[in-house]
Amino acid sequence: MMKKFNLKYIGLFIAAAAVVSCEVEFDNPIDEAGVYTSGEADFSNYVSVGNSLTSGYADGALYLDAQLKSFPAIMAGQMELAGGGEFIQPLVNDNAGGLLAGGVQILPNRFVLAVGANGSPAPAVYTGEAPTTDITNTFTGKLNNYGVPGAKSFHLGAPGYGNIAGVATGQANPYYVRFASGGMSTVIGDAAAANPSFFTLWIGNNDILSFATSGGIGVDQTGNFDPTSYGSNDITDPNVFAGAVSQYVTALTANGAKGALVNIPDVTSIPFFTTVPFAPLSPANPDFAAQIPALNAQFGALNQAFAFLGVPERSITFSTTAASAVVIKDESLTDISAQLTQVLIGGGFPAQQAALFGQQYGQARQATEDDLLVFTSQTVIAQLNSTRFQELVGLGLDQATAGQLSVNGITFPLEDQWVLTPEEQTAISTAQTAYNSTLEALAAANDLAFVDARTALSQVANGGVSFNGGVLTSTYATGGAFSLDGVHPTPRGYALTANFIIDAINAKYDANVPKVNIGAYRSIQTSDSVN
Repeated sequence: MMKKFNLKYIGLFIAAAAVVSCEVEFDNPIDEAGVYTSGEADFSNYVSVGNSLTSGYADGALYLDAQLKSFPAIMAGQMELAGGGEFIQPLVNDNAGGLLAGGVQILPNRFVLAVGANGSPAPAVYTGEAPTTDITNTFTGKLNNYGVPGAKSFHLGAPGYGNIAGVATGQANPYYVRFASGGMSTVIGDAAAANPSFFTLWIGNNDILSFATSGGIGVDQTGNFDPTSYGSNDITDPNVFAGAVSQYVTALTANGAKGALVNIPDVTSIPFFTTVPFAPLSPANPDFAAQIPALNAQFGALNQAFAFLGVPERSITFSTTAASAVVIKDESLTDISAQLTQVLIGGGFPAQQAALFGQQYGQARQATEDDLLVFTSQTVIAQLNSTRFQELVGLGLDQATAGQLSVNGITFPLEDQWVLTPEEQTAISTAQTAYNSTLEALAAANDLAFVDARTALSQVANGGVSFNGGVLTSTYATGGAFSLDGVHPTPRGYALTANFIIDAINAKYDANVPKVNIGAYRSIQTSDSVN
């Protein structure tokens, strides 16, 4: 059986000394009320509506410290200097991050950075305290933050999305259950009932993000106007998105409120998709290096068959001098399983072996720099795929041969869930462009501020954003902008978000709301309280 390869040689983890960024504290140069103005806006009752990005979600969970530093909470603090009022959030009880339902934990605790057994820092589940936030203890009273982690565009207007009876079946959202006004209420209905004088609406990220983070295993539902038929990882039809968001803007502006619509950043530029390299298989790994000659010999006959069939670009070769790309299954490729089987038989392969190779490599190729490996793929690359191993043993292969053909990303192509291919990235980009066009048009039609988050956040991924304490980048764990889930910002990243939204609001409404000093907010947290 092929050995498992130690990930420390793949180079996915980072040096511990570089992890904890400097936490410099700065004060606003002017922080006295009366100096700043709201211009044409009225910040007396600011209401924020959206998904996890609005709630303050970070490190794979909703926990108190990050929630207190959500971008709407940061903005509300600055708005107070220009006539803003109290800003109330449905705060969780603790910093554990997990959620309970009737005393039973239904969502896991947050991630912290911890040093693993191999001496390298990596995200781990926090065990320093038990969660105490129970969704059966509902929040009542005035509320200003209607950010619901996991919500897609059409969820905000769905009756029953906060009904606890639907949580177990996936028909309701436990985060909304905590503060829904009733079993059949809607997020947008509750937000509009709060009678905002000013609002922000940031929705649509999850309409493509879940497709992306699942490696594109969902369906692009463009052309399907019935969101009740969608799967959890599907891309929302742009017309469904447009219809939903148009209704939300109408509801939020019904009383004459002004506000800002925030567009959708490039989800594929976040650390979840940029941390694991397409070529992580290093010959410096002694276990892998020892296998390279046998692997190249094994793939030699297969590569000849690829060339015979006119697809030499699918050849699989591992280098003895440089890092090699993983082998992936690309469902956009023509499936040549049957033809490959016949060519291998013609080349002298036993029929059973030829059939196995044909089936396993009929849509296989090595990854290229255009492919994006999801962050979680690092847990399976070069590891035995137990499901495939058992299948092969069940087909009569001995365990050694079955193991040799079942190593993820080497002899067994990485499955769809671990890789975003260029075709899948195009589907995401196409939907994102359509959503952002809708948001910009709605902002113009309703005389609202339009926040180009896509452009603002692209600077983080392309060189970084300087602040008076360093540079904020999208590098996993050390860049400071993104939390340990690789998707959501740190408090420092939320401060940056608050600043570019404030910029757009000031420009649109001739307001003078001060921005915050990004260096006053923390980035990644470390902890030894892990499993």
